[in-house]
Amino acid sequence: MSKLKNYISAAAAGVMSLALALPAAAAPTKFDFWFGLSGDLERVVQTMCKNFNESQKDYEVVCTSQGNYDATLQNTIAAFRAGKQPAVVQVYDAGTATMMLSGAYYPAGKLMSENGYKIDWNDYFPGIARYYATSKGELLSFPFNSSTALLYWNKDAFAKIGKTEAPKTWEEAADDMKALKGAGYECPMAINISGNESWQLMEQFSAIHNQPIATKNNGYDGLDARLEVNKTKFVKYVTDLKSWYDQGLIKIKSKDLGQDMVQAFASGDCQMIMTSVGDHGSITKTQKAGMNWDVAELPVYAGTERKNSLVGGASLWVLSGKSADEYKGAAAFLNFIHDPKTALFWSTNTGYIPVTNSGFEFMKSSGFYSKAPYKGREVAIASLTASEPTPITRGIRLGNFTQIRAEFGNQMQAIFANKVGVQEGIDNLVKNGDAVLERFEATYKGKQLP
Repeated sequence: MSKLKNYISAAAAGVMSLALALPAAAAPTKFDFWFGLSGDLERVVQTMCKNFNESQKDYEVVCTSQGNYDATLQNTIAAFRAGKQPAVVQVYDAGTATMMLSGAYYPAGKLMSENGYKIDWNDYFPGIARYYATSKGELLSFPFNSSTALLYWNKDAFAKIGKTEAPKTWEEAADDMKALKGAGYECPMAINISGNESWQLMEQFSAIHNQPIATKNNGYDGLDARLEVNKTKFVKYVTDLKSWYDQGLIKIKSKDLGQDMVQAFASGDCQMIMTSVGDHGSITKTQKAGMNWDVAELPVYAGTERKNSLVGGASLWVLSGKSADEYKGAAAFLNFIHDPKTALFWSTNTGYIPVTNSGFEFMKSSGFYSKAPYKGREVAIASLTASEPTPITRGIRLGNFTQIRAEFGNQMQAIFANKVGVQEGIDNLVKNGDAVLERFEATYKGKQLP
């Protein structure tokens, strides 16, 4: 027995000596990813990060929500100044000009090629890529969570007025709202007029009608761009919205008033809304039992040659000042996100759409769009690809655009409260918005957008 014990002890000692002699497994390289999504979307991002970490052993991404888009950008700027910036950060569409002029990024194309990854940049849908690209078409960041605005309509309510399709023009929409009102529906359409709704009401309307938001091709051609929505079809649109509101055909719905427009539609209280495809999943989960609804492209005025709608959401920027190993990890992470299988995961668990043609085709081949609750989301792709982007419909490249959106909300509320007329309110928007642009131009005096 003692011999056996001695043998086991000797064997154990040998194994321990061998283990000590072998080099320890290298710890994965950690790098940070900051993002601005919260709630259910935050949980999806964290799952995606977990999936990346489990897919390989060389890198570990640490994903941290900053709560919202504004906080993410501001926290990133502060962290960069302190030398504590993340390797990858999600920046919303309105922050694109600020990021481009900051010089604090590692260009996406350069990052990927230097780390051995071949990305077909032409695979991105033009309506998405052009928003984040330079004037020469170079993508400096990776388009990530993308959406566009759609018209949501209650098929049951429309059946009662003898309609089986959503209105394609605003003239038709006006007739439908009157018919719905006559059929006893108190809220034919719901809108909101806060700064957040600039995206649906001003930006998307202007794009699909090929109307400029600002001079210099919406700012792409220079920091001296100035607003000009007081001279476009947008004035007629706001005039009509106000008229329909005065007639009781449109109701304003917001959280401040107790029910936002998405809730108003899902509950069956309002029969049409214009909101992001990203709300498709929320409506599916919260809709009134048995309600039949669908989505369509936003209406245009009769005689309009429809153009592509604008992408909303954010892109992923890699920041300068990090180590070579962190950049290798960041490149691997972005390549993982770029994979069509990740696009399927992302769109299945959120309302966002794929950003590449290959991702879209992979999802179609998987039957994603042929069944509930995802059927209908392909309309967003049709809207974004309705035309080749024009110099106006490729996007908006204006500095401090969040402040301009806030001013939009201020003036729309003044108009609908009868404090100012439509033209006066939009003139005020232009005047105050131009002051924002002038300050931005002065901040970056002598610099040019790439």
